Amino acid sequence: MGKKLWRAVVAGGAAAVFTGVAAVPAGAAEGGASFTRVQVNGGKPIVIGVSEEVAAPTSFRMATTHKWKWPAVYLYRGSTGDRLWHAVETSDCVKVSSGVCDFDGAMYFDPSVWDMRNSEAGAWKVAAEVYFEDGGGDTDDEGLTVHVKRNSRLTVNASPEPVNQGSTVTVTGKVTRANWETRKYASYEGRLVSLQFKPTGATSYTTVKKVYANGSGGLRTTVKASKTGTWRWAYYGNTTTGPSTSAGDNVVVK
Repeated sequence: MGKKLWRAVVAGGAAAVFTGVAAVPAGAAEGGASFTRVQVNGGKPIVIGVSEEVAAPTSFRMATTHKWKWPAVYLYRGSTGDRLWHAVETSDCVKVSSGVCDFDGAMYFDPSVWDMRNSEAGAWKVAAEVYFEDGGGDTDDEGLTVHVKRNSRLTVNASPEPVNQGSTVTVTGKVTRANWETRKYASYEGRLVSLQFKPTGATSYTTVKKVYANGSGGLRTTVKASKTGTWRWAYYGNTTTGPSTSAGDNVVVK
């Protein structure tokens, strides 16, 4: 199956940029096409770090009697219709019936080479558009919302190792999140983070307690050693920040 790839550019083609400006999709811009079965990233948030490109899969069905080019779905927000993507890819038509095609594609986000603002985290609306070969096109608001989130990270350390049964285990760690403007991870203070434990031989973790991160994103608490197992931290995220879990730190109880 073929793919078509293009990138956002400043009006006039002066330079590539992260956000493009266009009219807000409010119903059909000109008419002539309809879009259904629109999906972005399987309905899940798009979580972006500071260096790795993220591909958010898309799919949609388009019906039109026009000859067309460049159909795609994209994210937008605000009264100016700012768009959010670095590159857009759309498959060739998978014909459903006369004038009706299904498409698969993706939106790409690469924080390592494109300027991103932390304020761009949060809710974005979804629109679909197509250009016609004889001029004009159609752009429709799809009534969907997608959250774009800054990635978070957690570290963990449980000590002492090993420990006597009934003694105190101190579990520390740190929660950070992606700063898109500096392209580094920074302390994420004040977060409520869950301390979880999985006994040796068990298949899942259980939350033992919850701890707020300090002003430097640091985590620290103590628990009683009862059995050998693995400790970790888990953060469940919010509307602008993705969830994360630390690696596990195994402590042997003697």
